[in-house]
Amino acid sequence: MALVTHGDQKYRNSEKLAAASDWPGLSIEHRKFEAGCQATPVPICTELVMLLSGGGMVCRAGNGEVQKSLARPGMSYLVPVGTQESHLELSDRMECLHLYLPPALLDHSALADFDIDPAKIEIAYAHGLADQVLFHICSPLRDLLHRPRQPTDALFVEGIQVALAAHLLGNYTIERWRAPERSPSLEPRRLQRVLDYIEASLGGDIRLEDLAAQACLSPYHFSRLFREATGLSPHRYVTDRRVQAARHELARDRLSLVEIALEFGFGSQANFTRVFRKAASLTPGQYRELCCGQAAVNADRNDTAFRRDCA
Repeated sequence: MALVTHGDQKYRNSEKLAAASDWPGLSIEHRKFEAGCQATPVPICTELVMLLSGGGMVCRAGNGEVQKSLARPGMSYLVPVGTQESHLELSDRMECLHLYLPPALLDHSALADFDIDPAKIEIAYAHGLADQVLFHICSPLRDLLHRPRQPTDALFVEGIQVALAAHLLGNYTIERWRAPERSPSLEPRRLQRVLDYIEASLGGDIRLEDLAAQACLSPYHFSRLFREATGLSPHRYVTDRRVQAARHELARDRLSLVEIALEFGFGSQANFTRVFRKAASLTPGQYRELCCGQAAVNADRNDTAFRRDCA
């Protein structure tokens, strides 16, 4: 039985780009948002929201707690089942991946196998998570939504669901997760200017001095404050954004590997392959084959049938 979700009730003013809901333990939606307020129904399952593109201030209130954060690509938000949200507002356009998980992330027998008491498991209402492990677990699901379905997808999704549940239980229960004690020292307006500059310059040479100039800071102070604000060094953040953009382009299957390497600032195909494999544990070619292989097979079959019919 498919998982019952609440996305259509909560995000009425968004555009749903794609969705998949035929798995019993996971439902996925790809949505595009304009700035503004969203509805706040009580969630009937646990929701994980991952920002894919865009960004801005996210203001939300739930369970008596007010949260404000500067959202950026790769950042995640958790809304546990039953959260009493009273406000959710986005300051700018955003594109997000929504994962809906059952109220019990894993069944009681699976938890018992690892000596975990199900009665004590409660996921936190967490925001602004710059968690690259979480992002890399979940981001392949976006590509799954935008390619033809394959026989092995159910097994693939089941593996991701188990890995995701384990990561959430290990890091984001109410006992384990704590909100940052203070806001980042790099004020949101300056940080957003830097992030916008990075997005617009992925194909070029992005120097630390140029990023620091966008924030009107010295390179030394900028590096320290940027890491405070994002959890990543400027170099690591730029590399991650290039890899994420390349993943999206590989799944579209329009450009050659050399063209993608140059388009997103890797300099050469060899460097692109090295950096991408380190981040994704696959070469760009292997990742493209994983995303587009079935589509190519279907196209070949259709072409063969067309030639046979015309013979």
